[in-house]
Amino acid sequence: MVTPTSTTPVSTASAAAPAPGSGRGGVLRLLRYSACSLLPSAAAARSGARLTTALRARTQPAEPELVEQSVNTIRFLAVDAVEKAQSGHPGLPMGCAPLGHVLFDEFLRFNPKNPAWFDRDRFVLSAGHGCMLQYALLHLAGYDAVKMDDLKAFRQWRSRTPGHPENFETPGVEVTTGPLGQGFANAVGLALAEKHLASRFNKTDMKIVDHYTYVILGDGCQMEGVSNEAASLAGHWGLGKLIAFYDDNHISIDGNTDIAFTEDVLARYEALGWHTIWVKNGNTGYDDIRAAIKEAKGVKDKPTLIKVTTTIGFGSPNKANTYSVHGTALGSKEVEATRSNLGWLHEPFHVPDEVKRHWSHHIDDGASLEAEWNARFVEYDKKYHQEAAELKSIISGELPSGWDNALPTYAPEISPDATRNLSQQCLNALAKVIPGFLGGSADLATSNMTLLKMFGDFQRDTPEERNIRFGVREHGMGAISNGIAVHSPGLIPYCATFFVFTDYMRASIRLSALSESGVIFVMTHDSIGLGEDGPTHQPVEQLFSLRAMPNILMLRPADGNETSGAYKIAVLNRKRPSIIALSRQKLPQNLRLQKMQQVSCGIRGEPYEWFL
Repeated sequence: MVTPTSTTPVSTASAAAPAPGSGRGGVLRLLRYSACSLLPSAAAARSGARLTTALRARTQPAEPELVEQSVNTIRFLAVDAVEKAQSGHPGLPMGCAPLGHVLFDEFLRFNPKNPAWFDRDRFVLSAGHGCMLQYALLHLAGYDAVKMDDLKAFRQWRSRTPGHPENFETPGVEVTTGPLGQGFANAVGLALAEKHLASRFNKTDMKIVDHYTYVILGDGCQMEGVSNEAASLAGHWGLGKLIAFYDDNHISIDGNTDIAFTEDVLARYEALGWHTIWVKNGNTGYDDIRAAIKEAKGVKDKPTLIKVTTTIGFGSPNKANTYSVHGTALGSKEVEATRSNLGWLHEPFHVPDEVKRHWSHHIDDGASLEAEWNARFVEYDKKYHQEAAELKSIISGELPSGWDNALPTYAPEISPDATRNLSQQCLNALAKVIPGFLGGSADLATSNMTLLKMFGDFQRDTPEERNIRFGVREHGMGAISNGIAVHSPGLIPYCATFFVFTDYMRASIRLSALSESGVIFVMTHDSIGLGEDGPTHQPVEQLFSLRAMPNILMLRPADGNETSGAYKIAVLNRKRPSIIALSRQKLPQNLRLQKMQQVSCGIRGEPYEWFL
């Protein structure tokens, strides 16, 4: 029986592996898929007529024998890819294959032919080292970016299957993950974005924003502090459409997790405001996994953590449930022993025809789901044209005409002022004209000057508002903002703290650059003039170290026009995060460049004289 407690499992079946004898590449940029087709094509409309049949097919599990065959296909695609590369992490995919099959084949809503369809469910693999699980699932589901040759090129130069998932390399991958815990916090940001947009645009007679965010995280993710920061906020905000799967396999690189990790994870999440479920047999308990997901989807007022107890390296006679299967190829002898153990007597990279036929339904299903949504959007546009126009801009990323005219300009005779104060004028001006502009501070809104005065706070009961209160959680704030940014091209999040505290959130800033997320990092108190606070609050090395980080725009405006110009450049760069370093001290408006256009031109490295 499924129970929402940390002490009663979904199943008490044994989680042991069967006994022996029983049955980067990373620089190639891909062409982007369109964000969505707002108007359905004739073909999409015909697909929409098949929606009921398609959805019925998705909700009915395959026959048990076919499920087992699909799961072993996933396992051995991972085993074979890692073995061919002689590098990678086979253990997690082997253990999580049942969960991956049930989630992707029976619950996840997506269109493999348009991975960027707006109302798709989002899936994040926070334990990014286990990425062959995700690549195998994307391949079976029909994503064009992951062909068989791509699986065979796992971890190779210029491949679309790098050693950790990268959203700019592989359509179908939502965020770049690898540093543990980051993907989980990104998923919180994705779920926040869904709740915010649903609250703003859904109507009592029509839901136009309605999707879930699913994330798989492991023991290592749970140990990282960023996951606790993000989990605390997710519970506080009541993100009911966030479902997290905790791969509880008890193994870390150095050995069993009991050498350093013995807490009751479910009790911790319950204290953070989460609904919790335990699936004790994640190796073969398919019905238990299904029941847990259904229960989680029935909980609307809080996120759900499903602890799924698995055996890392499931099926490997000599390496299952050991740390040696975590991050090393099995070796040819152990691969053959595992094939024999699981009754998988096929050549490497084999996908049985019946598995191909079964998974092919996702192509028609996805087209039908998107066609139905497109048709619904047409009706929505007729009834709620203004809201539809705003949502279109968020989906497409198209900025309103003349948006930059809202940014203030300053003359030399204006009184000196701190650039943090001038920044607040810019933030409020942008929020008035850009419907997807939102953000907040790590408990420093009155110091960072980041409050949007015409909006209230995003909270559990007011998710339509645009001021996000992150609390003292700089690391979580940065990672959550990354998730918001990658949710939709027209969502432009900003987040703020003191410049010196970028050190608390450095990993999320770096992943913002790798994910091309376009977050605006508002960093105030950029001066050693903070004498009263002492050296702990004086940023000395931060500016230089962040300038050295690839794909980051490091902007340091020195007056009002430069501040407005910095924000213009930051808003325009949607695939490159910006750090805007701002002063607490008052500065004169006396720079030669008195036009915002001149400032932005200078940032791009073009000659100022072009504007004179």
